[in-house]
Amino acid sequence: MAAQPEPEIVLYDLACTKNVCFSPVVWRIRLMLNYKQIPYKTIFVEFPDIESTLKGLGLDPPESDGGRYTVPAIHHVPTNTSMMDSTLIAQFLESMYPNPPVPLTSELGREIEAKARAVGGPAFLTSVMPREVRILSPRSQEYFRRTREASLGHPLEDLLEAEKEEKMWQAVSEGMRAVGDLMRTHKAEGPFILGARPSYADFFIAGSLQCANVIDEDVFQRHMQFPGYREIYEACLPYMEKGD
Repeated sequence: MAAQPEPEIVLYDLACTKNVCFSPVVWRIRLMLNYKQIPYKTIFVEFPDIESTLKGLGLDPPESDGGRYTVPAIHHVPTNTSMMDSTLIAQFLESMYPNPPVPLTSELGREIEAKARAVGGPAFLTSVMPREVRILSPRSQEYFRRTREASLGHPLEDLLEAEKEEKMWQAVSEGMRAVGDLMRTHKAEGPFILGARPSYADFFIAGSLQCANVIDEDVFQRHMQFPGYREIYEACLPYMEKGD
């Protein structure tokens, strides 16, 4: 068996009891790493340990993110460079590893991302986020519940009241269908947003869907019923094989 190449990237990811990636923003970077076949290893970090871990890398949180420490973060071994923020990391990877290329922006991609956030955001807040606590360790559960419920002003479980959740899905269905139609703009050329090859916008969509899939398969299947979402997710499956 051929020896595995030494990792050039150390990827800092969120820990969960399934020992796989579940964060949508980390999946964007993981998909990019896998697509470009950049050798990397993962260090999973519990929610309460993110700040101390990233401080240990000498990182300062960006003001644009409210001064919070977040994953993904990476350490690039060849240049001894560390950074956080998925957008900055994607730009760095594209500059250091330009082949195969991953278009980071496009007019269509920006439109899809903006509209997906607007219509898919409520679905994630209501159906995915409160179920996330179920796959966390006891330490991370306490941290997650305390911080999220302080922001919400009520228990996580209040979001999962069946009638309210169903009404939310009914409210966003038309918008999600419209976003899915946009995703299929270049379907004649291929399954991705821009046609035959993936762009960062595809990884944005596929990463969010894989997050739902890891957290709750029923919620994942609700997303997959909309045309466009399934095509992009299935096209990105080859780049999801390494998720730990």
